[in-house]
Amino acid sequence: MEQFYAHIAEDGRTQTVTEHLEGTADLCEKFAQSFGAGAQGRIVGLAHDIGKCSAAFQERLRGGVIVDHATAGAWECIEQGLVWAAFCIAGHHGGLPDGGSRMDDSDSATLLGRLYKARDKKIPPYDIPLALPAVSDPVGYGRSPLSDSFFIRMLYSCLVDADYLDTERFMSGDLVTRPIGEPMPALLHRLEKYTARWQNPGNDLNRRRCEILQECQRGADHDRGLFTLTVPTGGGKTVASVAFALRHAVRNQMDRVIYVIPYTSIIEQTAEVFRGIFGAENVLEHHSNAAYEVNESGDTLQYKLVRATENWDAPIVVTTAVQFFESLYSNKPSKCRKLHNIANSVIIFDEAQMLPTPHLRPCVAAIAKLVTDFRATAVLCTATQPVLNDLFQQYATDRPIVELCPDAKELSTQLRRVRFTQIGRANAEDLSLKLAALSQVLCIVNSRAAAQEVFRKLPEEGRFHLSTLMYPAHRRAVLSDIRRRLTAGQPCRVVATSLIEAGVDVDFPAVFRELAGVDSILQAAGRCNREGKRCAEDSIVTVFEGVSATPQLLQVNIGAAREALSGGADPADLDTVRRYFVSYRSLMQQSRLDKANIVGLFETGAMPFRTAAERFHLIDSATKTIYVPLADGVVLVQRLQNGERSRELFRQLGQYSVNVYDRHFNDLLAAGYLEIVDDDSAVLTDASRYDLRTGLIAWENDATQ
Repeated sequence: MEQFYAHIAEDGRTQTVTEHLEGTADLCEKFAQSFGAGAQGRIVGLAHDIGKCSAAFQERLRGGVIVDHATAGAWECIEQGLVWAAFCIAGHHGGLPDGGSRMDDSDSATLLGRLYKARDKKIPPYDIPLALPAVSDPVGYGRSPLSDSFFIRMLYSCLVDADYLDTERFMSGDLVTRPIGEPMPALLHRLEKYTARWQNPGNDLNRRRCEILQECQRGADHDRGLFTLTVPTGGGKTVASVAFALRHAVRNQMDRVIYVIPYTSIIEQTAEVFRGIFGAENVLEHHSNAAYEVNESGDTLQYKLVRATENWDAPIVVTTAVQFFESLYSNKPSKCRKLHNIANSVIIFDEAQMLPTPHLRPCVAAIAKLVTDFRATAVLCTATQPVLNDLFQQYATDRPIVELCPDAKELSTQLRRVRFTQIGRANAEDLSLKLAALSQVLCIVNSRAAAQEVFRKLPEEGRFHLSTLMYPAHRRAVLSDIRRRLTAGQPCRVVATSLIEAGVDVDFPAVFRELAGVDSILQAAGRCNREGKRCAEDSIVTVFEGVSATPQLLQVNIGAAREALSGGADPADLDTVRRYFVSYRSLMQQSRLDKANIVGLFETGAMPFRTAAERFHLIDSATKTIYVPLADGVVLVQRLQNGERSRELFRQLGQYSVNVYDRHFNDLLAAGYLEIVDDDSAVLTDASRYDLRTGLIAWENDATQ
């Protein structure tokens, strides 16, 4: 047989197609074994690039035109009846295609279109370099279209990662070093050394935290499955949940811990806590603002972290809900590459009540399938546990949900650190007078406009504003000043939007919260008497209404909260929390739990991978980005204006960016305050449009206030 090459390195070294197929197959088989599909992984690895055994592709290697080399392997797998393999191979460069319909022809981008192309001899003729083994469908395949779609996407992930790794290994001359980090038992030992300091708690709050930790450690002896961890804010759930995860991983021989957080604004804080416990070499922080760069000295750890962001080959991964769920429903190689490393992992969903309601059904379905089909364990971790049992029962019928802290109601009473009061309606003037009467107080409102209005009415000494109109680095600097004044006992009156509620470590003697969801009210309460150093009776959380016009996104939350809190009900009572979520789900209605109809698309059996990926966006982005050239952002913006467009630059620029609604973006652009970067972003050209107290002046009538 004529010698066919898969790759030619810059130094002239060659890799044959057979070498590449066998190397990819070895890795793909190993990856797929984590969910019991090693044989299926091997065949997609062996078949994926057989189309390179053609004269046309060999010419391509030497500078010729691009040719289709993926359809050949898909066709050979279809000949064996392996539809799942055909999907993986057809999409291993361009992305998983839609299945298609009989109306398609050989020019269609669907799987059927690709297969018609092969049938009609519209791909280069090829030789098969090695015999493809006979293989059957995986156990359980065909049970439901939704389950089948997750299997295909997971196997696709194995193929894409194996293909990249084998190619990278050859091109680098076998210099690739993977993975990073230590095994689970070593990390558990590190954690036990850290928590040993908790053995002699100095107060009641720390004693309760120790009890929660011990409950989670005992719960780790369970088999893989679905768990909840319901712990009041301030109960130490971050460390307790990761203690469960590591013990559970060691007991069940699992590979990694994945910590999923709803907000980019708090992920860095959690990742920093984990790095302090486990060491930087064991923690991968993956989100839009995390930039890993290889420095001039060629730092080996940085090199490994850059690579690990692509496939999550690290023992502890800290990521966002957006990154996690959008990857699970993506069809692109770059996003799907990491998915197989979610299998056989412990996944902790922090602040689980923040799972986005318009996409709740596909999110729950994904969690359920990871647990039932891919040997994962999932933990829903929150102070306000959402009511999701009915949805989980639809997709994980044989997996009961186990609560890791069974005495959650008693725990809620024991850890109570505040007293709630409801005062009805209050306008900005009334509210500012109440805040001015207190030396240290936090007020959280429902809109950025309301935050600015109340802020401007406060006494100037010690007043602070926090909202997403401030770029992240600015918010961090303000928070640092706030914490310093709180510790020093100096006047400190803060008006903020909800961004301060989740995971921001501040401790105020009093908190005011505009009516929102009960979960938001309790999150706000977590910023009051956080460390339990004051008497609960004197640490008052005041709930009020009327400062903000009700944002459309919060109408259902507020309506459900009014119902749950009627008659003066205690927001912290678990029965109130449950009533709130039941009312919320009732008001939302079942049809509004899958806004893009993702689950419905797959339940048809059509396997619309590309269509679903285009539709599924956890955050509907009706916003555009403005980069602010202040502080360290000046140099970063200059690099952008000089034409640099690297991924690392945009990640760093994220710390100096503000997202605004389209109408505000267009107003600023029309007024001449912006320089366009692309369709979705611009640079602020007039520094006077950024107030160092309140952030971007996004609407014109702010300019004189």
